[in-house]
Amino acid sequence: MVENHPAVSRVREVFRENSLPFTMRVFEEGTHTAVAAAEALGVELGQIASSIVFKLIVDGEDVPLLVITSGQHKVDTAKVAQYLGVEKLHRADAEFVRNASGFAIGGVAPVGWTHKPRAIIDTALQQFLTIWAAAGHPYTVFQTSYAELQTLAEAEPLDVGQN
Repeated sequence: MVENHPAVSRVREVFRENSLPFTMRVFEEGTHTAVAAAEALGVELGQIASSIVFKLIVDGEDVPLLVITSGQHKVDTAKVAQYLGVEKLHRADAEFVRNASGFAIGGVAPVGWTHKPRAIIDTALQQFLTIWAAAGHPYTVFQTSYAELQTLAEAEPLDVGQN
């Protein structure tokens, strides 16, 4: 069952370790995109916290960067690169994402990673009382708040949206 999938269990464990309630929804069909998740939940697109993985090259090594962005816009990669003091953000392929996070694309959760990434959270998510994020599987999402997610993901706040 999806609820007991190892990746979902890792996400649930983060909440348990922090003594927080874990509210998860399971869907009959995958919610691989923010649009699909918002439609399935009946919420605004902006309430979907998408976990976008980029690759940074640091001292010749590929290092994961997690950008938790509001579903209402795309990540301005030039703005994020400037904030980080790097030339550019590199695209991460499915294999890199799985190796870095332990999640498959479409179900990448912002917490419960197998290797802790540097994380940035989109300040646009602050405007919503409730936000939803992938819970480790394309058929699952969990409910949270901006403050809770920022703390759990140890994410740096930044307006990451394109102007």
